[in-house]
Amino acid sequence: MLLWRRALRAAGFLRPAAAPCPGAARRGRCGPGERPVGRGAALPAGPDLRHFLRGAAAGEPRPEPQPGSAPGTGKVYLETYGCQMNVNDTEIAWAILQKNGYMRTKDLDEADVILLVTCSVREKAEQAIWNRLQHLKALKARRQQARVPLRIGILGCMAERLKEEILHREKLVDIVAGPDAYRDLPRLLAVAESGQQAANVLLSLDETYADILPVQTSAGGTTAFVSIMRGCDNMCSYCIVPFTRGRERSRPIASILQEVRMLSDQGVKEVTLLGQNVNSFQDMSEVQFQSAAAPVLSRGFSTVYKAKPGGLRFAHLLDQVSRIAPEMRIRFTSPHPKDFPDEVLQLIQERHNICKQLHLPAQSGSTRVLEAMRRGYTREAYIELVHHVRVSLSSDFIAGFCGEMEEDHQQTVSLLREVGYNVGFLFAYSMRQKTRAYHRLQDDVPADIKKRRLEELITVFREEAARANKTMVGQSQLVLVEGPSKRSVSELCGRNDGNIKVIFPDAEIEDAAGCKALVRAQPGDYVLVKITSANSQTLKGVPLCRTTLSLSAACH
Repeated sequence: MLLWRRALRAAGFLRPAAAPCPGAARRGRCGPGERPVGRGAALPAGPDLRHFLRGAAAGEPRPEPQPGSAPGTGKVYLETYGCQMNVNDTEIAWAILQKNGYMRTKDLDEADVILLVTCSVREKAEQAIWNRLQHLKALKARRQQARVPLRIGILGCMAERLKEEILHREKLVDIVAGPDAYRDLPRLLAVAESGQQAANVLLSLDETYADILPVQTSAGGTTAFVSIMRGCDNMCSYCIVPFTRGRERSRPIASILQEVRMLSDQGVKEVTLLGQNVNSFQDMSEVQFQSAAAPVLSRGFSTVYKAKPGGLRFAHLLDQVSRIAPEMRIRFTSPHPKDFPDEVLQLIQERHNICKQLHLPAQSGSTRVLEAMRRGYTREAYIELVHHVRVSLSSDFIAGFCGEMEEDHQQTVSLLREVGYNVGFLFAYSMRQKTRAYHRLQDDVPADIKKRRLEELITVFREEAARANKTMVGQSQLVLVEGPSKRSVSELCGRNDGNIKVIFPDAEIEDAAGCKALVRAQPGDYVLVKITSANSQTLKGVPLCRTTLSLSAACH
């Protein structure tokens, strides 16, 4: 807890006794319910962190925020940046606003409220938001001239990290809401209606939005994401997530199962369980769950924090979710390599509807760099785990982390060649304020060297991914159809068990389930496809027949 108090204090969430309000002698004291945010501005404030912690410790239920006056009647335009967690956050935010009377629009020009759900993981992601705000500045100016108000809000991780700068930079943004403050959106928007800026960026110790069923932004889709936990306790030295999304807390299993059943009833054929550290899931919602032993880490792995005993673990959740609908594929992301007990790996092998594919973020192939990153494992421990899991793999890599030497880089290159990932996410290192690396390490790898190393990693990854994918040529792959190919209306696109894109002709095929008539595959159908060619990103093939997940598993 001491580590987290220090982190929160450094991030600005825990403060010493407040200094006098700037300009208080000139303007008089800050009024009730207001706090200073800068020159000439005061914002209506929610409860402070100490109030929240007292309430959480006492087990008090959190009251629903009051919108203020009448429910919202405006049209909301939502724009999402960054990871899949942000897509899920968008769905949660919209569910809350819809319940409070707002309407959704896809037309920017008719919007009364524009909300950007943002990412802070890299500087490039934040710069995209600043650029977008410049475009919106002209729109807002036109609205002001026409006396038609437009409110602009920044939500998510960037709101949490840069709240003061966002509010004060050109006075363009009206509301700022962190990832744990979406319930407060109706109140914030009501405050903004009166012409004031409004903000709530308090991090929570228990907010999971478990009682809010997200409104799927792609209605009628074949795939969906279900958030099972929020936050992260790992404190990797490069990562901003613990400071923008707070500590780990898991949704009650009952609420997750309810959402998955609802999605199954709607015809969804693939669900991805979502979280920053998804396989460290720990449901402590019931007293009887709290007697279990502490989790066992993968061999050769460690943490910077003491594991909490008790709770229903990820293996239990995965077991329950996979039983809901035999024809629904189950994936999960993003895990940490340390949290792969044998029970999870055994379930993946046993259940035909749990995809035989894992995202196993390595970040570096150098033990020295991994130690500086505080990843909690060596290169050797990671490779041992890779050999143990025996499934299709994807991974994350960072090029040019603090202190990375050419030898370290070459060890990452050799790891890419040794493992042969099917999918990869590779980025140059971008230092983030508030992280341990920002306070303790030097961002000493020049930008041109980062760029060169990243390009080398991408080249090697593509070579190895192409080699791995070409081993599937001549094989039959079960593909979940997602819809028409973006490049040709005469082709369909879907993904195989390993989450690799598969393209094949939209032709009449037999139905293996017994229908004698020829059929055309539709989104949500499973089709057996014989692979004829492959590159680093895509498989191509010819459709053999429409089938089912259960029938395909029985035949193999």
